[in-house]
Amino acid sequence: MNPTPSPAASGGAPPLRLGTRRSALAMAQSGLVADLVREVTGRPVELVEITTYGDTSREHLAQIGGAGVFVSALREALLRGEIDLAVHSLKDLPTAQPEGLTLAAVPRREDPRDALIARDGLAFAQLPPGSRIGTGSPRRAAQLNAWARSLGLDIETVPIRGNVGTRIGYVRSGRLDAVVLAAAGLIRLGRIGEATELLDADHVLPAPGQGALAVECAASSVPLAARLAEIDDPSTRVAVTAERSLLAALEAGCSAPVGALADLLGDGQAVTEMRLRGVVGTLDGTTLVQLSTTGPVPASPSAAADLGRVLAAEMLAKGAAGLMGERAL
Repeated sequence: MNPTPSPAASGGAPPLRLGTRRSALAMAQSGLVADLVREVTGRPVELVEITTYGDTSREHLAQIGGAGVFVSALREALLRGEIDLAVHSLKDLPTAQPEGLTLAAVPRREDPRDALIARDGLAFAQLPPGSRIGTGSPRRAAQLNAWARSLGLDIETVPIRGNVGTRIGYVRSGRLDAVVLAAAGLIRLGRIGEATELLDADHVLPAPGQGALAVECAASSVPLAARLAEIDDPSTRVAVTAERSLLAALEAGCSAPVGALADLLGDGQAVTEMRLRGVVGTLDGTTLVQLSTTGPVPASPSAAADLGRVLAAEMLAKGAAGLMGERAL
């Protein structure tokens, strides 16, 4: 992360206060955004560390609500004017945008896939019978169990908490045979080399918005929002909008784990289509409802949201609505 320039270096403008969680990953992500914000605003940026409920609770994420537990304290600080902007992992954001705040930018997305870190350098299909795989995500558990069943593997998914280092430590110490983490987080921490396999989305769809960052500010901060819009990546914005729209529609009719990914497809020279895939399943992986749709790249976020709602409706009609009560590990 670049050192924060002095106010004098930017014409005396006061530093922009960027709110971030305290974890190493959150700080790395916020540092990346801070550099982008400095470039487009010409102002210094200082990181303001904020502790969220998700950071202090020892309960499993599925038990304390998952989405929202890492963002509420940051949003409250924004609304109180204690910070000027906040950075979140987009997959942590609830799908409903709160009054008084605006999602000013979604920078270019990092690799959205999940990554396996297994003992002895093993890939998923090479894991021995009875392997214990750690994950804090019901979505991952459902798809890993389904994939294992298709391969004839006998695995056990184990709920875990903790930062990236803690989770990898479970494998290094022998407590677990493998863990599954977001590839984007490993990349941003410089630890992607420790992954033994990047999990193809054909087997494990990521969380909606995984790999993307969200930059929020107060809706009343119109000039700041306009400058932050300069770091928005339109392709990423339409993709994650479709994914989160699907999630929102499924949440209204289904409490089962949800995975989604919008791929932008092309001929190598131009992007011409977007494929949206979604999955809902039971935790043991015995039942999955997985559908996809492909069409022209949405011309706007609202068109992308429409695509997500249409696919969600098809999934609910195919049985996703019957997968209730499957959120907790």
